[in-house]
Amino acid sequence: MDMKRSYQYFAKHPHFNAIAHTLAGIGIGMLLVYPIFEGHTVRYGLIFLSLGLALHAYPLFIGKK
Repeated sequence: MDMKRSYQYFAKHPHFNAIAHTLAGIGIGMLLVYPIFEGHTVRYGLIFLSLGLALHAYPLFIGKK
């Protein structure tokens, strides 16, 4: 897999880049506050983090080869 393709995709699609990083950041933030606010934060944190990681992997599997 070529990381250059991922960098080019994120450079051409700034809104996609912002969404991917925002979702990953929300997921990391929710996992960090778990000791303070127990409950569903781990579940939601993992969901947001996995969405962010999936959006990071998306440019690697799609597009011109």
